[in-house]
Amino acid sequence: MKIRLLPDCVSNQIAAGEVVGNPSSVVKEMAENAIDAGATMVTIGFRADGRELVQVTDNGEGMEPADARLAFDKHATSKITSLEDIYRLSTFGFRGEALASIAAVAQVELTTRTAEEELGVKIVVEGGRFVSQEAVVAPKGSTFKVRNLFFNVPARRKFIEDSEKEAAKIKTEFRRVALCHPEVAFALYKDDAPLYNLPVSGLKGRIAALMGKAVAANLLEVSTDTTLVKVEGFVGRPEVAKKRGADQYLFINGRFFKSPYLHKAVLMAYDKLIPTGVQPSYFLYLTVDTDRVDVNVHPQKTEVKFSDEGAIWQIVNAAVRESLAKTGVIPMMDFEDEGEVEIPVFDGTARRSMSEPSTTINPFYNPFKESVGGGAQGGRTVSGGSALRSGGSRFASDFVVPYPSSEETPEEREFDSSILEFIEGGSSEANQGELELEIDSGGFSGSLMFSGGYVATTLNGRLAVVDLARAREVMRFRHYLLMLGDSKSLGQALLFPERLVLSSDDVDVLGENYADFAAFGFEFAVLDANTVEFSALPADLAIEELEDVVYDMIDAFRDGVDLPEQRRKESAAMSLARTRTIKPLSQSEVTALLANLQGCADCSYTPDGRPVVKVFSEGEIKGMF
Repeated sequence: MKIRLLPDCVSNQIAAGEVVGNPSSVVKEMAENAIDAGATMVTIGFRADGRELVQVTDNGEGMEPADARLAFDKHATSKITSLEDIYRLSTFGFRGEALASIAAVAQVELTTRTAEEELGVKIVVEGGRFVSQEAVVAPKGSTFKVRNLFFNVPARRKFIEDSEKEAAKIKTEFRRVALCHPEVAFALYKDDAPLYNLPVSGLKGRIAALMGKAVAANLLEVSTDTTLVKVEGFVGRPEVAKKRGADQYLFINGRFFKSPYLHKAVLMAYDKLIPTGVQPSYFLYLTVDTDRVDVNVHPQKTEVKFSDEGAIWQIVNAAVRESLAKTGVIPMMDFEDEGEVEIPVFDGTARRSMSEPSTTINPFYNPFKESVGGGAQGGRTVSGGSALRSGGSRFASDFVVPYPSSEETPEEREFDSSILEFIEGGSSEANQGELELEIDSGGFSGSLMFSGGYVATTLNGRLAVVDLARAREVMRFRHYLLMLGDSKSLGQALLFPERLVLSSDDVDVLGENYADFAAFGFEFAVLDANTVEFSALPADLAIEELEDVVYDMIDAFRDGVDLPEQRRKESAAMSLARTRTIKPLSQSEVTALLANLQGCADCSYTPDGRPVVKVFSEGEIKGMF
């Protein structure tokens, strides 16, 4: 015979490939079992990032000795009794695969006792084989110790990712379970050091404890109840949406799940409220009749199917939009007419007569005639109030708009908007070719500032407009790279230390990259799992920019974990150099900035590819008129 029945230990190891992929899978399965057992306190600890030990202790109902022994057999479960039970699940687990799969690839010790028993029982299973069972003194509840994960499958063990990534995955699974059940107290320990200690709280309090008070303070409540689905939770304000690292969680009947389809429903609610490329945070809890949702899709149970998927999409989208509308960021339509003010309709019989205003033209007006505006004496600059300062060049003295009176003319407004249109929207292909010229191939001649943070000048005899914020960004980026290369810190001590409340993950990233932050000029101390106190900042960083800068740099270090060290540092330097507030510059500062810019061979663009200078051809200038 060629076909044979596999031994249980082999089949369980195969099943473990689906259920147990890494230490975080063990944390997920054991924590969910604790919740199913009615626990009000769950403590999780791990060592060597879960490879050496994962321990989960709960105060749930515990197990009798016979049940504890049977629990390690495949498809042994107390959650369902018939096929029909699969379609009305109210528990996390139901397959009876998790414990058998974990025991097949690890050394597992279970100590458990029920409230009715005087003594508990300790059972040891290694590699799927029963080792021992004995009566012991134990508190009510259960303690699982999973040691040496994949000790008998070395090929699997070597593919476990590096320590930091595994620890991050464990914390992710911990957060998902803890967010599902704020009515349960949770604790998490890494190498016997506490990471989280979460008391029983409300949902918003649990979010604040896990994600940080800054996140919780910018959440809007969502609450919609229909006959099909109940949607509760919180969504982030549009103004705090992030490019990276947004906290996004969906839960269905008390379990975390992933759904790109419903994620799109949330994003569509923010349409035109947030820029392209940024993501809002959300914590949404859906409650659906168990016979309308199927969680029996994948062993990880993070994928579900709805029988009314389209309708639920519409309800989720409407629920989020309603919450945003209550804050005024989305206008709400009001069809109620109670208390409305009546607007009187024009009565043609009224004694006041209406006449069409007359218009006149000046057939002798010539805008190019010298007497109009009087040249430089009778004109005004495009800056809309910025006076022409010292260093008046040939270009600066000519760059004026004639006008016949002290009021701004329509022609001047049109001219100003044309300039800004070129600046913001770009110019022709010919102009894009000009941008390839290196700035140091010639020199800037004169300058004239105008509103919006731009300066007009000439470069190689052509009209050029420089974005001052981007120019400063380029200079700051080069400055920070030099600081990293020389390992010099130019921090400025704060008279009063500044505190930030962050998520524990963000605090971990700060600690792991302390040396790099110090090289930029930061000095800080971690006060607790969520609070960091800064005592010094880079000399040119304003305190009001600190929070945004720190968040962006944390994201840069986190996203660049797989990049070479130099690339990772450059990404952080870009985040620090990015201009968030436009600081008014004096003429001398502008002159110095342009001088530094023209001595730089690679400063035509910011580090992320945005143009710093735009040069206009003669034809394009004529086109504006």
